[in-house]
Parts: sequence; structure tokens; C-alpha cells
Amino acid sequence: MTGGGSRKWFFGLILASSVLAGCSGNKVETGQVPLENYTAEQIFGRGEYELERRQPARAAHYFSEIERLYPYSDWAKRALIMQAFAYHRATDYENSRAAAQRYIDFYPTSDDAAYAAYLLALSYYDQIDEVGRDQGLTFQALQALRAVIERYPDSEYARSAILKFDLAFDHLAGKEMEVGRYYLKRDHYTAAINRFRVVVEDFQTTSHTAEALHRLVESYLSLGLTDEAQTAGAILGHNFQSTEWYQDSYKLLAGRGLEMKPKGNNWLSKVYRQMIKGQWL
Repeated sequence: MTGGGSRKWFFGLILASSVLAGCSGNKVETGQVPLENYTAEQIFGRGEYELERRQPARAAHYFSEIERLYPYSDWAKRALIMQAFAYHRATDYENSRAAAQRYIDFYPTSDDAAYAAYLLALSYYDQIDEVGRDQGLTFQALQALRAVIERYPDSEYARSAILKFDLAFDHLAGKEMEVGRYYLKRDHYTAAINRFRVVVEDFQTTSHTAEALHRLVESYLSLGLTDEAQTAGAILGHNFQSTEWYQDSYKLLAGRGLEMKPKGNNWLSKVYRQMIKGQWL
């Protein structure tokens, strides 16, 4: 889960956890003996035992008690990152995020700081669901994932953060496409064009660019703006000729006696020129 040293203590207390569970664990659980009577190591072991039992919320409670009862100790440091992990497992993203942020604030140079930053990013990322929801969490996930990538580029979490960043970025583009299609179906062509333009200019590395260009062809043809439609088609032909969107746009333009080539001096012409030079926006 974390660095080499952390893995040792994360998995090294299984025996201690079993002993605690068998001998005094029930008392800890029922509150017959106050937690103050146990060592930090024993409470930590109980937290791991609860994780083994797939009770992450209970595990988070024990890890948080170590932070309260044994502040500034090495066990408190270990328990804090485990608290963030346990809360995340329990889908308590707000508390996971808070614990991860405290770890970063208190131990910024620790080997586990990268993992804490990654958990913080996941607390946003794992709440991203269907495209139709508000995208505020997606923006926050992108910011947090970027922090992992930039601050800990050599960590084992950087690669995963990059992959998730790309997926979250694609998610935002998908939202723009959904709204654009909504306007297009209702013949609100200008509003639709504005959405598809955002995808072409700001989300060009996503999987939605080819469709956005095709929808621009549709929208501009509906408005009688043939220069823009042909230029959008030219971009499709230059970069996305193997896609279904290219074929659909080709049929639309050819059916009106138009070609897929840049025409006029508009924003799409600038995009086309930059692409020919190998410089995408």
C-alpha cells in the first residue's frame, strides 16, 4: 500500500492483532476497559484487525484514538495515514480527505506523504460518477491529482494519478458534449457550437474531439456557415480519418457539394493551421 518500510508495519502486526482480538479485543470493542489502558501498538493492532474483518469505519475509529491518546508519537504518525486509508475504504471521503491533509501538513517529508496526497485525490475522484452530475468534484479531483503528479513524480502513485487525471479530464469533456448534444437536438445551434468549441480547444486530447468536430459540421451546416463546416471537416480528415465521425461528416458535406478543406479565416482555420504545423492548441 505504501513504501517498503510502511508495508512492513502494515502487515507485520497480524499476529499481534490476532492475539489482541482473542484475548482482550472484546473488551476494547465493548468498552469494558478504557482505551487509555492499552498501548498505542495494541490499539493499532486492533485497527488492523478491524480492517481484516472488513470493518473500515471501526478501524478508522481505533486509528483516530491513537492520534488522540498518543499525539506526536511514531504510532500516531502511522495511525494517521491508516486513518485516511480506513475512512476511504468506508467511503467516508470527507474524513479521509481531512486525515490525509493533516498527514501532509504534519509530515510533508515523510515517505508516506505521496500516498497521503494520492488518497486525498482519490477522495474526490471516487465520487465522480455519471456525466450528468455537477462537475465540481471533477475539477477538485484534477487539481489534487495534478499535485500528486507534480510533487511526487518519482513515487509509485504518479503513474496511477496520470491515468486517473486523463479519465477525469475526459469526464469533463463528456459533460460538455452532453450539453452540446442537448442544444443541438433542440436546434439551438449557437449554444451547441459554444460547447463543442470548448471540447476542440480545451479538451483536444480526450476521446470526444472527433465527435465534437462532427457536431460542429452539423451545427454550422444548419446555420448555413459552410466555411466553418468545411474547416471542421478538414480537421477531421487530417487527424481522425479512421473514425465514424469523419465518415458521417464526409457524407454531410459531399451531399451539399462541399469539400473537407479549410475555408475562410475563422477560429477553426487557426486550429487547422496549428495542427498542420504540429502545434495543437
